[in-house]
Amino acid sequence: MTEKTSTARPALTLLTVSIATILLPMSLTGASVAMPGASEDFHNGLAAGQWIVNGYDLTFASFMLAAGSFADRFGRRRLFALGSAVFAVCSLVSAVSNGIVMLDICRALAGVGAAAVITAGSAILAHTFEGAARARAFGVFGTAVGAGLAFGPFAAGALQTSFGWRAIFLVPAIVGAVVVALSLFLAESSDPDAVRVDWLGTVTFTGSLAFLILALLQGPQTGWADPVNLVSYVLAAALLVAFVRVELRQERPMFDLSLFRQPQFVSLCVAVVSLVFGFTPLLVYLPSYLTAVNAESTFHAGVDLLMLTVPTLVFPLVTGYLLRWVPLRHMVSLAVALTAIGCGWLVVLEPGAGNWTVLGPFLIIGTGVGISFGVMDGAAVSSVDSARAGMAAGMFNTMRLAGEAIAIAVVGSLLVSATRSELDGKLGGFDGKYANDPAGLADKLNQGQLEGPAGTVSAASRAAFTEVAKAGYTGALHQVLWFLAAFCAVATVLVAFVGARSQKKSAAEEGAEPTAEAAAEAAARESQPSAV
Repeated sequence: MTEKTSTARPALTLLTVSIATILLPMSLTGASVAMPGASEDFHNGLAAGQWIVNGYDLTFASFMLAAGSFADRFGRRRLFALGSAVFAVCSLVSAVSNGIVMLDICRALAGVGAAAVITAGSAILAHTFEGAARARAFGVFGTAVGAGLAFGPFAAGALQTSFGWRAIFLVPAIVGAVVVALSLFLAESSDPDAVRVDWLGTVTFTGSLAFLILALLQGPQTGWADPVNLVSYVLAAALLVAFVRVELRQERPMFDLSLFRQPQFVSLCVAVVSLVFGFTPLLVYLPSYLTAVNAESTFHAGVDLLMLTVPTLVFPLVTGYLLRWVPLRHMVSLAVALTAIGCGWLVVLEPGAGNWTVLGPFLIIGTGVGISFGVMDGAAVSSVDSARAGMAAGMFNTMRLAGEAIAIAVVGSLLVSATRSELDGKLGGFDGKYANDPAGLADKLNQGQLEGPAGTVSAASRAAFTEVAKAGYTGALHQVLWFLAAFCAVATVLVAFVGARSQKKSAAEEGAEPTAEAAAEAAARESQPSAV
Protein backbone atom coordinates (compact mmCIF):
# COMPACT_ATOMS: atom_id res chain seq x y z
CA MET A 1 0.00 0.00 0.00
CA THR A 2 1.36 3.43 -0.93
CA GLU A 3 1.02 6.29 1.49
CA LYS A 4 -0.46 9.61 0.33
CA THR A 5 -0.08 12.86 2.20
CA SER A 6 -1.70 15.33 -0.21
CA THR A 7 -4.09 15.53 -3.11
CA ALA A 8 -2.68 14.60 -6.51
CA ARG A 9 -2.75 17.16 -9.33
CA PRO A 10 -2.43 14.98 -12.44
CA ALA A 11 -1.99 17.75 -15.04
CA LEU A 12 0.58 19.68 -12.98
CA THR A 13 2.36 16.46 -12.06
CA LEU A 14 2.72 15.38 -15.68
CA LEU A 15 3.86 18.86 -16.75
CA THR A 16 6.48 19.11 -14.01
CA VAL A 17 7.92 15.64 -14.54
CA SER A 18 7.97 16.16 -18.32
CA ILE A 19 9.87 19.46 -18.09
CA ALA A 20 12.42 17.85 -15.79
CA THR A 21 12.70 14.80 -18.04
CA ILE A 22 13.45 16.94 -21.09
CA LEU A 23 16.35 18.57 -19.26
CA LEU A 24 18.24 15.36 -18.52
CA PRO A 25 19.03 14.09 -22.05
CA MET A 26 19.56 17.70 -23.16
CA SER A 27 22.22 18.05 -20.49
CA LEU A 28 23.98 14.92 -21.72
CA THR A 29 24.07 15.78 -25.41
CA GLY A 30 24.61 19.47 -24.68
CA ALA A 31 27.74 18.68 -22.70
CA SER A 32 29.21 16.91 -25.72
CA VAL A 33 28.68 20.08 -27.77
CA ALA A 34 30.36 22.12 -25.03
CA MET A 35 33.47 19.91 -24.94
CA PRO A 36 35.46 21.65 -27.73
CA GLY A 37 34.81 25.15 -26.33
CA ALA A 38 35.64 24.15 -22.77
CA SER A 39 38.80 22.35 -23.90
CA GLU A 40 39.93 25.44 -25.82
CA ASP A 41 39.43 27.65 -22.75
CA PHE A 42 40.95 25.29 -20.21
CA HIS A 43 43.63 23.66 -22.45
CA ASN A 44 42.79 20.24 -21.03
CA GLY A 45 43.53 16.82 -22.47
CA LEU A 46 41.02 14.48 -24.09
CA ALA A 47 40.43 12.33 -20.99
CA ALA A 48 39.62 15.36 -18.82
CA GLY A 49 37.30 16.69 -21.52
CA GLN A 50 35.47 13.39 -21.83
CA TRP A 51 34.68 13.48 -18.12
CA ILE A 52 32.39 16.46 -18.81
CA VAL A 53 30.07 13.89 -20.40
CA ASN A 54 31.14 10.69 -18.69
CA GLY A 55 31.16 12.08 -15.14
CA TYR A 56 27.52 13.06 -15.52
CA ASP A 57 26.51 9.80 -17.14
CA LEU A 58 28.46 7.69 -14.64
CA THR A 59 26.81 9.14 -11.54
CA PHE A 60 23.46 9.28 -13.34
CA ALA A 61 23.64 5.51 -13.84
CA SER A 62 25.36 4.62 -10.58
CA PHE A 63 22.91 6.36 -8.27
CA MET A 64 19.76 5.27 -10.07
CA LEU A 65 19.15 2.29 -7.79
CA ALA A 66 19.88 4.27 -4.66
CA ALA A 67 17.55 7.04 -5.84
CA GLY A 68 14.72 4.54 -6.35
CA SER A 69 15.25 3.21 -2.85
CA PHE A 70 15.42 6.71 -1.36
CA ALA A 71 12.25 7.76 -3.19
CA ASP A 72 10.25 4.84 -1.79
CA ARG A 73 11.70 5.38 1.69
CA PHE A 74 11.73 9.17 2.16
CA GLY A 75 9.09 10.36 -0.30
CA ARG A 76 9.04 10.65 -4.05
CA ARG A 77 8.15 14.33 -4.28
CA ARG A 78 10.79 15.20 -1.68
CA LEU A 79 13.52 13.38 -3.59
CA PHE A 80 12.31 14.78 -6.92
CA ALA A 81 12.58 18.34 -5.56
CA LEU A 82 15.97 17.68 -3.96
CA GLY A 83 17.34 16.11 -7.14
CA SER A 84 16.09 19.04 -9.22
CA ALA A 85 17.76 21.49 -6.83
CA VAL A 86 21.08 19.63 -6.97
CA PHE A 87 20.91 19.48 -10.77
CA ALA A 88 20.14 23.22 -11.04
CA VAL A 89 22.86 24.34 -8.62
CA CYS A 90 25.52 22.12 -10.20
CA SER A 91 24.55 23.31 -13.66
CA LEU A 92 24.90 26.92 -12.50
CA VAL A 93 28.35 26.28 -11.02
CA SER A 94 29.33 24.44 -14.23
CA ALA A 95 28.44 27.57 -16.19
CA VAL A 96 30.77 29.74 -14.10
CA SER A 97 33.54 27.18 -13.49
CA ASN A 98 37.11 28.43 -13.82
CA GLY A 99 38.81 25.13 -14.64
CA ILE A 100 38.24 21.66 -16.02
CA VAL A 101 38.44 20.02 -12.57
CA MET A 102 35.63 22.15 -11.17
CA LEU A 103 33.56 21.55 -14.30
CA ASP A 104 34.05 17.78 -14.16
CA ILE A 105 33.16 17.63 -10.45
CA CYS A 106 30.01 19.69 -10.94
CA ARG A 107 28.95 17.54 -13.86
CA ALA A 108 29.35 14.40 -11.76
CA LEU A 109 27.26 15.90 -8.95
CA ALA A 110 24.63 17.01 -11.47
CA GLY A 111 24.34 13.35 -12.50
CA VAL A 112 23.43 12.43 -8.92
CA GLY A 113 20.62 14.97 -9.02
CA ALA A 114 19.49 13.70 -12.42
CA ALA A 115 19.26 10.14 -11.07
CA ALA A 116 16.95 11.34 -8.31
CA VAL A 117 14.82 13.34 -10.75
CA ILE A 118 14.13 10.61 -13.31
CA THR A 119 13.62 7.79 -10.81
CA ALA A 120 11.40 9.73 -8.44
CA GLY A 121 9.60 11.28 -11.42
CA SER A 122 8.79 7.86 -12.91
CA ALA A 123 7.52 6.65 -9.54
CA ILE A 124 5.39 9.78 -9.13
CA LEU A 125 3.74 9.14 -12.51
CA ALA A 126 3.12 5.47 -11.68
CA HIS A 127 1.56 6.49 -8.37
CA THR A 128 -0.55 9.35 -9.77
CA PHE A 129 -2.01 7.55 -12.80
CA GLU A 130 -3.62 4.16 -13.28
CA GLY A 131 -4.66 1.99 -16.23
CA ALA A 132 -5.02 3.79 -19.56
CA ALA A 133 -4.15 7.11 -17.91
CA ARG A 134 -0.83 5.65 -16.79
CA ALA A 135 -0.10 4.51 -20.34
CA ARG A 136 -0.84 8.01 -21.62
CA ALA A 137 1.37 9.53 -18.93
CA PHE A 138 4.28 7.29 -19.81
CA GLY A 139 3.67 8.00 -23.47
CA VAL A 140 4.17 11.69 -22.68
CA PHE A 141 7.18 10.73 -20.55
CA GLY A 142 8.71 8.93 -23.53
CA THR A 143 7.95 11.89 -25.77
CA ALA A 144 9.70 14.17 -23.27
CA VAL A 145 12.80 11.97 -23.39
CA GLY A 146 12.58 12.06 -27.17
CA ALA A 147 12.25 15.85 -27.17
CA GLY A 148 15.33 16.18 -25.00
CA LEU A 149 17.29 13.95 -27.34
CA ALA A 150 15.83 15.49 -30.50
CA PHE A 151 16.56 19.09 -29.67
CA GLY A 152 19.50 18.72 -27.27
CA PRO A 153 22.31 18.98 -29.87
CA PHE A 154 20.39 21.66 -31.79
CA ALA A 155 19.70 23.79 -28.72
CA ALA A 156 23.23 23.34 -27.40
CA GLY A 157 24.70 24.26 -30.78
CA ALA A 158 22.55 27.40 -30.95
CA LEU A 159 23.56 28.43 -27.43
CA GLN A 160 27.23 27.73 -28.12
CA THR A 161 27.20 29.73 -31.35
CA SER A 162 25.30 32.68 -29.87
CA PHE A 163 26.55 32.90 -26.28
CA GLY A 164 29.45 30.47 -25.82
CA TRP A 165 29.67 27.03 -24.22
CA ARG A 166 28.82 28.26 -20.71
CA ALA A 167 25.25 29.03 -21.79
CA ILE A 168 24.75 25.30 -22.40
CA PHE A 169 24.85 24.81 -18.62
CA LEU A 170 23.26 28.10 -17.57
CA VAL A 171 19.92 27.53 -19.31
CA PRO A 172 19.30 24.10 -17.67
CA ALA A 173 20.11 25.73 -14.32
CA ILE A 174 17.36 28.30 -14.84
CA VAL A 175 14.80 25.72 -16.00
CA GLY A 176 15.81 23.41 -13.15
CA ALA A 177 14.98 26.18 -10.67
CA VAL A 178 11.50 26.43 -12.22
CA VAL A 179 11.05 22.67 -11.77
CA VAL A 180 11.99 22.97 -8.09
CA ALA A 181 9.30 25.62 -7.61
CA LEU A 182 6.65 23.54 -9.40
CA SER A 183 7.52 20.41 -7.43
CA LEU A 184 6.37 22.08 -4.21
CA PHE A 185 2.77 21.76 -5.45
CA LEU A 186 2.91 18.01 -6.21
CA ALA A 187 1.47 15.23 -4.08
CA GLU A 188 3.77 13.29 -1.79
CA SER A 189 3.83 9.50 -1.75
CA SER A 190 6.09 6.80 -0.34
CA ASP A 191 6.24 3.09 0.34
CA PRO A 192 5.45 2.50 4.03
CA ASP A 193 7.12 -0.92 3.84
CA ALA A 194 10.44 0.64 2.82
CA VAL A 195 11.91 1.10 6.30
CA ARG A 196 15.65 1.16 5.58
CA VAL A 197 18.18 2.14 2.94
CA ASP A 198 20.40 -0.50 1.39
CA TRP A 199 23.67 1.37 1.93
CA LEU A 200 25.90 -1.65 1.30
CA GLY A 201 24.19 -2.37 -1.99
CA THR A 202 24.49 1.28 -2.97
CA VAL A 203 28.22 1.40 -2.28
CA THR A 204 29.06 -1.89 -4.02
CA PHE A 205 27.04 -1.14 -7.16
CA THR A 206 28.23 2.45 -7.49
CA GLY A 207 31.83 1.41 -6.92
CA SER A 208 31.65 -1.41 -9.45
CA LEU A 209 30.30 0.79 -12.23
CA ALA A 210 32.70 3.64 -11.38
CA PHE A 211 35.80 1.41 -11.59
CA LEU A 212 34.59 -0.13 -14.86
CA ILE A 213 34.00 3.25 -16.52
CA LEU A 214 37.31 4.57 -15.19
CA ALA A 215 39.21 1.66 -16.74
CA LEU A 216 37.40 2.04 -20.07
CA LEU A 217 38.15 5.75 -20.24
CA GLN A 218 41.79 5.48 -19.22
CA GLY A 219 42.55 2.51 -21.50
CA PRO A 220 43.44 4.53 -24.62
CA GLN A 221 45.41 7.06 -22.57
CA THR A 222 47.58 4.79 -20.43
CA GLY A 223 47.31 1.44 -22.24
CA TRP A 224 44.78 -1.34 -21.77
CA ALA A 225 47.26 -3.50 -19.84
CA ASP A 226 48.29 -0.68 -17.51
CA PRO A 227 48.40 -1.98 -13.89
CA VAL A 228 45.97 0.69 -12.71
CA ASN A 229 43.46 -0.31 -15.38
CA LEU A 230 43.82 -4.00 -14.58
CA VAL A 231 43.26 -3.30 -10.88
CA SER A 232 40.17 -1.24 -11.80
CA TYR A 233 38.70 -4.16 -13.76
CA VAL A 234 39.35 -6.55 -10.87
CA LEU A 235 37.76 -4.17 -8.38
CA ALA A 236 34.75 -3.67 -10.67
CA ALA A 237 34.21 -7.43 -10.92
CA ALA A 238 34.73 -8.01 -7.19
CA LEU A 239 32.31 -5.25 -6.22
CA LEU A 240 29.71 -6.54 -8.69
CA VAL A 241 29.91 -10.01 -7.12
CA ALA A 242 29.62 -8.43 -3.68
CA PHE A 243 26.58 -6.43 -4.83
CA VAL A 244 24.79 -9.56 -6.07
CA ARG A 245 25.50 -11.35 -2.78
CA VAL A 246 24.28 -8.38 -0.76
CA GLU A 247 21.05 -8.09 -2.73
CA LEU A 248 20.29 -11.81 -2.50
CA ARG A 249 20.39 -11.52 1.29
CA GLN A 250 18.12 -8.48 1.50
CA GLU A 251 14.49 -8.95 2.53
CA ARG A 252 13.55 -5.95 0.34
CA PRO A 253 16.45 -5.41 -2.06
CA MET A 254 16.71 -2.20 -4.02
CA PHE A 255 17.60 -4.34 -7.06
CA ASP A 256 15.20 -7.28 -7.08
CA LEU A 257 17.26 -9.93 -8.89
CA SER A 258 14.23 -12.22 -9.04
CA LEU A 259 12.91 -10.06 -11.87
CA PHE A 260 15.64 -11.50 -14.07
CA ARG A 261 13.79 -14.81 -13.91
CA GLN A 262 11.02 -13.17 -15.92
CA PRO A 263 11.78 -13.43 -19.66
CA GLN A 264 9.73 -10.30 -20.36
CA PHE A 265 11.85 -8.12 -18.07
CA VAL A 266 15.11 -9.63 -19.35
CA SER A 267 14.03 -8.98 -22.93
CA LEU A 268 13.31 -5.33 -22.14
CA CYS A 269 16.67 -4.90 -20.41
CA VAL A 270 18.64 -6.47 -23.28
CA ALA A 271 16.76 -4.29 -25.73
CA VAL A 272 17.27 -1.02 -23.89
CA VAL A 273 21.00 -1.64 -23.41
CA SER A 274 21.48 -2.41 -27.11
CA LEU A 275 19.43 0.62 -28.15
CA VAL A 276 21.48 3.06 -26.09
CA PHE A 277 24.66 1.43 -27.41
CA GLY A 278 23.58 2.10 -30.98
CA PHE A 279 22.23 5.58 -30.41
CA THR A 280 23.62 7.63 -27.51
CA PRO A 281 27.31 7.51 -28.51
CA LEU A 282 26.34 8.93 -31.90
CA LEU A 283 24.80 11.97 -30.19
CA VAL A 284 27.96 12.44 -28.14
CA TYR A 285 30.67 11.88 -30.77
CA LEU A 286 29.17 12.81 -34.14
CA PRO A 287 29.27 16.57 -33.34
CA SER A 288 33.05 16.29 -32.87
CA TYR A 289 33.39 14.46 -36.18
CA LEU A 290 31.26 16.99 -38.07
CA THR A 291 33.09 20.00 -36.62
CA ALA A 292 36.55 18.51 -37.18
CA VAL A 293 36.13 16.80 -40.57
CA ASN A 294 33.45 18.92 -42.26
CA ALA A 295 34.41 22.18 -40.50
CA GLU A 296 30.80 22.67 -39.41
CA SER A 297 29.80 25.02 -36.62
CA THR A 298 28.30 23.44 -33.51
CA PHE A 299 24.95 24.90 -34.53
CA HIS A 300 25.16 23.36 -38.01
CA ALA A 301 26.14 20.01 -36.49
CA GLY A 302 23.13 20.21 -34.18
CA VAL A 303 20.84 20.90 -37.13
CA ASP A 304 22.26 17.88 -38.98
CA LEU A 305 21.57 15.63 -36.00
CA LEU A 306 17.88 16.55 -36.07
CA MET A 307 17.60 13.96 -38.86
CA LEU A 308 18.69 11.38 -36.29
CA THR A 309 16.80 12.65 -33.27
CA VAL A 310 13.43 13.98 -34.47
CA PRO A 311 12.03 10.44 -35.07
CA THR A 312 12.53 9.77 -31.36
CA LEU A 313 9.97 12.51 -30.74
CA VAL A 314 7.41 11.20 -33.22
CA PHE A 315 7.41 7.45 -32.82
CA PRO A 316 6.45 7.03 -29.12
CA LEU A 317 2.90 7.98 -30.13
CA VAL A 318 2.97 5.98 -33.37
CA THR A 319 4.04 2.87 -31.46
CA GLY A 320 0.85 2.88 -29.41
CA TYR A 321 -1.24 2.55 -32.58
CA LEU A 322 0.98 -0.17 -33.98
CA LEU A 323 0.49 -2.21 -30.80
CA ARG A 324 -3.10 -2.82 -31.91
CA TRP A 325 -1.75 -5.22 -34.52
CA VAL A 326 1.87 -5.96 -33.57
CA PRO A 327 2.78 -7.58 -30.20
CA LEU A 328 5.13 -5.64 -27.95
CA ARG A 329 7.89 -8.24 -28.19
CA HIS A 330 7.93 -7.87 -31.99
CA MET A 331 8.00 -4.09 -31.73
CA VAL A 332 10.99 -4.24 -29.39
CA SER A 333 12.83 -6.67 -31.68
CA LEU A 334 12.08 -4.41 -34.64
CA ALA A 335 13.46 -1.39 -32.78
CA VAL A 336 16.80 -3.09 -32.11
CA ALA A 337 16.99 -4.50 -35.65
CA LEU A 338 16.42 -1.05 -37.20
CA THR A 339 19.19 0.37 -35.03
CA ALA A 340 21.57 -2.34 -36.23
CA ILE A 341 20.70 -1.66 -39.88
CA GLY A 342 21.08 2.09 -39.44
CA CYS A 343 24.49 1.85 -37.77
CA GLY A 344 25.80 -0.36 -40.57
CA TRP A 345 24.36 1.96 -43.21
CA LEU A 346 25.90 5.03 -41.58
CA VAL A 347 29.35 4.11 -42.89
CA VAL A 348 28.34 6.23 -45.90
CA LEU A 349 29.32 9.19 -43.70
CA GLU A 350 32.56 10.56 -45.16
CA PRO A 351 34.28 13.95 -45.44
CA GLY A 352 32.00 16.29 -47.37
CA ALA A 353 29.00 13.94 -47.25
CA GLY A 354 25.76 15.89 -47.66
CA ASN A 355 22.53 15.56 -45.71
CA TRP A 356 20.89 13.39 -48.37
CA THR A 357 23.70 10.85 -47.98
CA VAL A 358 23.09 10.32 -44.27
CA LEU A 359 19.33 10.94 -44.19
CA GLY A 360 18.45 7.26 -44.65
CA PRO A 361 20.60 5.78 -41.87
CA PHE A 362 19.79 8.64 -39.51
CA LEU A 363 16.04 8.12 -39.97
CA ILE A 364 16.34 4.33 -39.56
CA ILE A 365 18.26 4.63 -36.27
CA GLY A 366 15.97 7.37 -34.93
CA THR A 367 12.88 5.35 -35.84
CA GLY A 368 14.18 2.26 -34.06
CA VAL A 369 14.94 4.19 -30.88
CA GLY A 370 11.71 6.17 -31.05
CA ILE A 371 9.63 3.00 -31.25
CA SER A 372 10.97 1.92 -27.88
CA PHE A 373 10.34 5.12 -25.92
CA GLY A 374 7.40 5.27 -23.55
CA VAL A 375 6.10 1.75 -24.10
CA MET A 376 9.17 0.06 -22.65
CA ASP A 377 9.17 2.29 -19.57
CA GLY A 378 5.51 1.58 -18.93
CA ALA A 379 5.98 -2.17 -19.35
CA ALA A 380 8.94 -2.20 -16.95
CA VAL A 381 7.19 -0.17 -14.24
CA SER A 382 4.10 -2.40 -14.62
CA SER A 383 6.24 -5.39 -13.61
CA VAL A 384 5.50 -4.65 -9.93
CA ASP A 385 2.72 -3.08 -7.88
CA SER A 386 2.67 0.71 -7.57
CA ALA A 387 3.99 0.62 -4.01
CA ARG A 388 7.37 -0.50 -5.36
CA ALA A 389 7.27 1.65 -8.48
CA GLY A 390 10.45 3.42 -7.37
CA MET A 391 12.34 0.12 -7.34
CA ALA A 392 11.03 -0.93 -10.76
CA ALA A 393 11.78 2.46 -12.32
CA GLY A 394 15.19 2.42 -10.67
CA MET A 395 16.03 -1.04 -12.00
CA PHE A 396 15.00 -0.38 -15.58
CA ASN A 397 16.55 3.07 -15.76
CA THR A 398 19.70 1.71 -14.15
CA MET A 399 20.02 -0.82 -16.96
CA ARG A 400 19.44 1.96 -19.49
CA LEU A 401 21.83 4.48 -17.92
CA ALA A 402 24.50 1.91 -17.04
CA GLY A 403 24.39 0.74 -20.64
CA GLU A 404 24.56 4.36 -21.78
CA ALA A 405 27.54 5.19 -19.57
CA ILE A 406 29.39 2.07 -20.65
CA ALA A 407 28.49 2.68 -24.30
CA ILE A 408 29.83 6.24 -24.25
CA ALA A 409 33.04 5.10 -22.56
CA VAL A 410 33.52 2.09 -24.85
CA VAL A 411 32.80 3.97 -28.08
CA GLY A 412 34.97 6.91 -27.01
CA SER A 413 37.84 4.58 -26.21
CA LEU A 414 37.42 2.67 -29.47
CA LEU A 415 37.32 5.89 -31.48
CA VAL A 416 40.52 7.18 -29.93
CA SER A 417 42.36 3.85 -30.28
CA ALA A 418 41.15 3.31 -33.85
CA THR A 419 42.05 6.86 -34.88
CA ARG A 420 45.56 6.41 -33.53
CA SER A 421 45.86 3.12 -35.38
CA GLU A 422 44.61 4.66 -38.63
CA LEU A 423 47.11 7.53 -38.34
CA ASP A 424 50.07 5.44 -37.22
CA GLY A 425 52.91 5.61 -39.74
CA LYS A 426 51.17 8.23 -41.91
CA LEU A 427 52.37 11.46 -40.30
CA GLY A 428 56.15 11.10 -40.56
CA GLY A 429 56.34 12.98 -43.84
CA PHE A 430 54.89 16.17 -42.36
CA ASP A 431 56.56 18.89 -40.34
CA GLY A 432 55.05 20.50 -37.27
CA LYS A 433 53.99 19.36 -33.82
CA TYR A 434 52.10 16.23 -34.89
CA ALA A 435 54.64 14.84 -37.40
CA ASN A 436 55.29 11.74 -35.29
CA ASP A 437 52.46 12.04 -32.79
CA PRO A 438 49.39 10.11 -34.00
CA ALA A 439 48.17 9.88 -30.40
CA GLY A 440 48.19 13.64 -29.96
CA LEU A 441 46.42 14.24 -33.26
CA ALA A 442 43.84 11.55 -32.48
CA ASP A 443 43.07 13.29 -29.18
CA LYS A 444 42.55 16.62 -30.92
CA LEU A 445 40.35 15.11 -33.63
CA ASN A 446 38.16 13.42 -31.04
CA GLN A 447 37.70 16.81 -29.37
CA GLY A 448 36.43 18.23 -32.66
CA GLN A 449 39.65 20.10 -33.43
CA LEU A 450 41.48 19.88 -36.76
CA GLU A 451 42.08 23.50 -37.68
CA GLY A 452 44.52 23.99 -34.81
CA PRO A 453 46.70 20.95 -35.58
CA ALA A 454 46.62 21.78 -39.31
CA GLY A 455 47.90 25.25 -38.48
CA THR A 456 51.14 23.77 -37.12
CA VAL A 457 52.01 22.33 -40.53
CA SER A 458 53.69 24.35 -43.27
CA ALA A 459 51.32 25.83 -45.84
CA ALA A 460 52.67 23.62 -48.60
CA SER A 461 51.82 20.44 -46.71
CA ARG A 462 48.68 21.60 -44.91
CA ALA A 463 46.14 20.28 -47.42
CA ALA A 464 47.75 16.83 -47.53
CA PHE A 465 47.97 16.72 -43.73
CA THR A 466 44.29 17.63 -43.46
CA GLU A 467 43.30 14.87 -45.88
CA VAL A 468 45.31 12.26 -43.95
CA ALA A 469 43.76 13.38 -40.66
CA LYS A 470 40.23 13.31 -42.07
CA ALA A 471 40.74 9.87 -43.63
CA GLY A 472 42.13 8.47 -40.38
CA TYR A 473 39.29 9.83 -38.28
CA THR A 474 36.70 8.61 -40.81
CA GLY A 475 38.23 5.13 -40.94
CA ALA A 476 38.07 4.93 -37.17
CA LEU A 477 34.43 6.05 -37.15
CA HIS A 478 33.54 3.38 -39.70
CA GLN A 479 35.16 0.68 -37.55
CA VAL A 480 33.09 1.80 -34.57
CA LEU A 481 29.88 1.89 -36.63
CA TRP A 482 30.41 -1.71 -37.79
CA PHE A 483 31.01 -2.71 -34.16
CA LEU A 484 27.74 -1.05 -33.10
CA ALA A 485 25.85 -2.68 -35.97
CA ALA A 486 27.15 -6.12 -35.01
CA PHE A 487 26.35 -5.54 -31.33
CA CYS A 488 22.75 -4.55 -32.08
CA ALA A 489 22.34 -7.43 -34.57
CA VAL A 490 23.30 -9.98 -31.91
CA ALA A 491 21.01 -8.23 -29.43
CA THR A 492 18.13 -8.47 -31.91
CA VAL A 493 18.44 -12.25 -31.94
CA LEU A 494 18.60 -12.38 -28.14
CA VAL A 495 15.59 -10.09 -27.69
CA ALA A 496 13.51 -12.12 -30.17
CA PHE A 497 14.50 -15.40 -28.53
CA VAL A 498 13.84 -14.26 -24.96
CA GLY A 499 10.60 -12.57 -26.00
CA ALA A 500 9.39 -15.81 -27.60
CA ARG A 501 10.18 -17.66 -24.36
CA SER A 502 8.13 -15.08 -22.48
CA GLN A 503 5.14 -15.68 -24.76
CA LYS A 504 5.35 -19.46 -24.42
CA LYS A 505 5.67 -19.23 -20.65
CA SER A 506 2.64 -16.94 -20.46
CA ALA A 507 0.56 -19.27 -22.62
CA ALA A 508 1.51 -22.27 -20.51
CA GLU A 509 0.47 -20.71 -17.19
CA GLU A 510 -3.29 -21.05 -16.94
CA GLY A 511 -4.95 -18.52 -14.69
CA ALA A 512 -1.76 -16.48 -14.40
CA GLU A 513 -1.86 -12.71 -13.97
CA PRO A 514 -1.54 -10.67 -17.18
CA THR A 515 2.08 -10.18 -18.17
CA ALA A 516 3.72 -6.77 -18.34
CA GLU A 517 3.63 -7.09 -22.11
CA ALA A 518 -0.11 -7.70 -22.19
CA ALA A 519 -0.78 -4.89 -19.72
CA ALA A 520 1.35 -2.43 -21.68
CA GLU A 521 -0.27 -3.36 -24.99
CA ALA A 522 -3.81 -3.11 -23.63
CA ALA A 523 -3.19 0.19 -21.87
CA ALA A 524 -1.46 1.67 -24.92
CA ARG A 525 -4.36 0.68 -27.18
CA GLU A 526 -6.88 2.24 -24.79
CA SER A 527 -4.85 5.41 -24.43
CA GLN A 528 -4.39 6.32 -28.09
CA PRO A 529 -7.54 8.38 -28.76
CA SER A 530 -6.37 10.87 -26.10
CA ALA A 531 -2.67 10.61 -26.81
CA VAL A 532 -2.64 12.53 -30.06
